Amino acid sequence: MSARVIFTAVLLLLLAPSVVRAQSTPVKIGVLNDQSGVYADDQGTGSVIAAQLAAEDFAKKSNMPVEVTTADHQNKVDVGTAIARRWLEREGVEMIIDVPNSAIALGVNTLARDLNKVFIASGAGTADLTGKACTPNTVHWTYDTWELGHSIAKAVFARGGNTWYFITADYTFGKDLEANASEEITKLGGQVLGAVRAPLGASDFSSFLLQAQSAKPKVIALANAGGDLTNTLKQAAEFGLTDKFQMPSFVFNPNNARAIGLRAAQGVLAAAPFYWDSNDATRDFSKRYQERHPRKMMPNDMQAGVYSATTHYLKAVASVNSATDGKAIVAKMKELPTDDPLFGKGVIRADGRKIHPIHLYEVKKPTEAKAEWDTFKLISTIPAEQAFRPLSEGGCPLVKS
Repeated sequence: MSARVIFTAVLLLLLAPSVVRAQSTPVKIGVLNDQSGVYADDQGTGSVIAAQLAAEDFAKKSNMPVEVTTADHQNKVDVGTAIARRWLEREGVEMIIDVPNSAIALGVNTLARDLNKVFIASGAGTADLTGKACTPNTVHWTYDTWELGHSIAKAVFARGGNTWYFITADYTFGKDLEANASEEITKLGGQVLGAVRAPLGASDFSSFLLQAQSAKPKVIALANAGGDLTNTLKQAAEFGLTDKFQMPSFVFNPNNARAIGLRAAQGVLAAAPFYWDSNDATRDFSKRYQERHPRKMMPNDMQAGVYSATTHYLKAVASVNSATDGKAIVAKMKELPTDDPLFGKGVIRADGRKIHPIHLYEVKKPTEAKAEWDTFKLISTIPAEQAFRPLSEGGCPLVKS
């Protein structure tokens, strides 16, 4: 036996335990979101189900074990960042996903960078994640405040909405959304008459609606989300405001439409990269998702984004053959083209922004709906390269000038 063969055999024996260990240790994914507050329906249990389905589907074509863990951040920055730190430092979590609430997401973004783990924002909105706060460890997947603010503003302006008043969630997400929509309105020649800040989790929006009404705009724009958005629209309908004003709701999804009812929600515009009833693939996934959901709900775009992003992350881990180097995993995610049955083909840019077409929907009239979750009709599609902020304008330090 030659020296080279002997050396190779010994090397394989030495490496064998680590190979076995790598294959038997699961890749641990943490779904961090709101499971008891205003975003519990928009993300919550649904995002956990989406991550589990992605892990199970990936396991059918790979022997790589995957474990999904979850926690409720309660929309509190200290609680969310403490959970994220514990997961990343002590409990073996390699990737954190979802994280609605932009203030918490920015904290997780920093932790993932400092600890060289992966953060994928599906529920978070702030475009700062791919702007001044971008890192080589973060990918922003489903939507962001630049994309929603600009796309909805253009669509509403085209329908005659040239004077605006905002009811805005009083934290990073809402303020970013208002700023981006205002930028587009001003660019188009419209006017922003004012804004009022509403605290997260408010139960009564009547005073905010009355302030907006008194400004006499054509558009009362709702820069909030989840249960807050649902409650605002319910109270607006009770006051008869939905018949008098255009009331665009930037983060509006089938959960909101179902909670409000089509009579009150009809005509509301929504922008999203996914709708459950778009094609056979989205319907197939949504049926599986609904069967597992404890309340038999359909997935929205953010929950679908968790499935899509988790799938692509696991492809990158398999390609790198390790989940420990977060920066290397994200680099591989950017290198590999994205392709899944829910979002289709896409790419991840240098700034971490996942880009894909954005569809503009309108809520159906009650007479148009054929089933309980038949809520949206497609109006138009914005191409991926036009839907998101230009790469050169975000200020991300990862982007070479």
